[in-house]
Amino acid sequence: MRRCPARAIFAGLAAAVSPLAAALPGAFADEQTVARRDSAADFEKRVRPLFQSRCVKCHGAEKQEGGLRLDHRTPALRGGDSGRVIVPGKSGESELFRRVTSSDEFERMPPADSGKEPLSKPDAELIQHWIDAGAVWPDDGSRMAVKSEHWAYQPIEKPLPPEVETTVDGQPWSRNAIDRFVLERLNAAGIAPAPEADRHTLIRRLHYDLVGLPPAPEEVDAFVADDAPDAYEKLVDRLLASPHFGERWGRHWLDKARYADSDGYEKDNPRPDAWKYREWVIEAVNADLPFDDFTRQQLAGDLLPDAGPDERLATAFHRQTLTNTDGGTDKEQFRVEAVFDRVATTGAVWLGLTIGCAQCHSHKYDQITQ
Repeated sequence: MRRCPARAIFAGLAAAVSPLAAALPGAFADEQTVARRDSAADFEKRVRPLFQSRCVKCHGAEKQEGGLRLDHRTPALRGGDSGRVIVPGKSGESELFRRVTSSDEFERMPPADSGKEPLSKPDAELIQHWIDAGAVWPDDGSRMAVKSEHWAYQPIEKPLPPEVETTVDGQPWSRNAIDRFVLERLNAAGIAPAPEADRHTLIRRLHYDLVGLPPAPEEVDAFVADDAPDAYEKLVDRLLASPHFGERWGRHWLDKARYADSDGYEKDNPRPDAWKYREWVIEAVNADLPFDDFTRQQLAGDLLPDAGPDERLATAFHRQTLTNTDGGTDKEQFRVEAVFDRVATTGAVWLGLTIGCAQCHSHKYDQITQ
């Protein structure tokens, strides 16, 4: 194999250098390691406290002016609405350094109306030197992690039913695991369980809960007279099979999907075909459509393999937003408004999160940026 002449020349030069020169690469590496370690210590002792005292009121977890957050490494290095503000190693190209040293009161940070004085020359030089040294920010992400005690953010676990006495006044009371949880709370509150409801009350409760309508007198009489041990179960099955079951429970979903038969706003024009999506939801509930299919069809039914009319119809979930046809409206503005609405509704319905907050600013409590 022929050797490259240039490579041979450089190999010869490398062999001819002094032992001190040969050791320089390692020395440089050691110097860089020390420099980064010193820069990290300097950041923790001086730069981070400076950000905390002068910047995070407007660029922190609760408020991000211009989409910029300076209390955590990841969003700080990502930048704000106008792009990067910190370019490691290049303070002259860093918007952060330019802003804190600007003589223009409309550009300078902190702004004049913030009640804070401009950065002193030593503080500005500190930021300059920190950026030029590589903007070392020793943060592994733990500072931004959400540490919420709210139940919605806790891992899903299967709790063991509590060990409680399952009889009340010598009579069996608990019939399933849920009853044991209820009985534990009642005992803790010093409340005795209510007596079992009579047949007239039971059928009335079931009707209102499952179909939203009161039972007919003859239905009450038939249930009261039914001595079969599974009379209650048969009543439940009959009501679940009723078309009114989908109407009763589908309306809760339709509320979440912001279903309406008209456009809203001042004109409030009718939507003559809106009922088709309403019927799809009712039929899906009555057919006991699995929730994963219920989700896929509404979010992207038209993209499913061999999508039929029903799958495409399900995507009307996205078309339930308000439509403004008032005179003088800007069509592009309300197209964007519809996008905001779809994103916010999808987040609220499937994630249980108020994504709509990020329409105007990065979320104050959840990790959702604008």
